[in-house]
Amino acid sequence: MNEPLQTLHLAFGAREWFDLFLHYLSLSLLSVGGAISTAPDMHRFLVDKQHWLTDAQFNASIAIAQSAPGPNVLFIALMGWNVGLNAGGMLSGLLGVFLALLGILIPSTTLTYTAAQWGHRNRELRAVRAFKQGMGPIVVALLIATSWILAGANGSSLKDWPVWLLTAASALIVWRTRIHLLWLLGAGALLGWYGLV
Repeated sequence: MNEPLQTLHLAFGAREWFDLFLHYLSLSLLSVGGAISTAPDMHRFLVDKQHWLTDAQFNASIAIAQSAPGPNVLFIALMGWNVGLNAGGMLSGLLGVFLALLGILIPSTTLTYTAAQWGHRNRELRAVRAFKQGMGPIVVALLIATSWILAGANGSSLKDWPVWLLTAASALIVWRTRIHLLWLLGAGALLGWYGLV
């Protein structure tokens, strides 16, 4: 039987709200592979350091947002919502959503727009081409770190070899074939349904 997510009861003042906004503001400039690539640092700050979210709330925020249609950044809103709920209820939840989204969107949007304009004007420069090629491995490494954090938070270990095997097989299939990801998600859901992973 599934148990409801544990909520925390936090005392939030202006300083804590500012810290939440400032943290997302700083993460915004690091979110090269999208906001999800900064999830390890969000976990470090929100769960390990500040104790504003539980592991379950952190993982649920990502899982719900990733399964819902819409932009990838929705998990930021859910984390802000959960921090706000832990800090005092519905109005605090809305304030958490607002501050987290504003913090993650303003710098990265401004920088992306400016850099895209400059990069397009200077696309033939050797440095611009080198920068674009060099960012690929960084984004992949950040996404691997995110998956490692999410897998470890659920108590996953090497004894869960079927899950790791399914992950490796899925990565290999995505890399070497043109099979649509929805087929892999469906196969994973069936394997989970039958208790094989």
